[in-house]
Amino acid sequence: RPSIPRDFPDKVLKFYGSPAVGKGKFLWDEGVKRCINPAMPLAFFMHESGFGQKGIAVKSLSLGNLRCIPNARCQENFAWFDSWEHGFIAWYDLIENLYIKQWGRDKIDTIIPKYAPNADRNCEHCYINSVKQAMTVWSKGHIKVT
Repeated sequence: RPSIPRDFPDKVLKFYGSPAVGKGKFLWDEGVKRCINPAMPLAFFMHESGFGQKGIAVKSLSLGNLRCIPNARCQENFAWFDSWEHGFIAWYDLIENLYIKQWGRDKIDTIIPKYAPNADRNCEHCYINSVKQAMTVWSKGHIKVT
């Protein structure tokens, strides 16, 4: 179930100055359709690229800085999309079909070690804490994550 209301992702995106402002309801709807709490991809988006404001996501329009995948243009070893919506769908497809249905990883604590492992120079526990903290703050109706 969603832990945030439908209009909340756009409030967050606007507050943080994201170039994806106006796409929050799409992000929320896609999550509800797939039974994935929309606060989770929003938190991944924050952690990965500051909501599309830094790194490769500025150009690739990828919510989660996805590596090259089928059905997406591959550039600089990352999947590039024609719109934020296409990037959102690709992230949801990956999490729903591969992580949840195929690998049985349906919790943040089990998704992130595979998604962003320490072996790839990530800090798994930092990422997990970042996502959980954001989701907790947002579930209380607050926008700013500290």
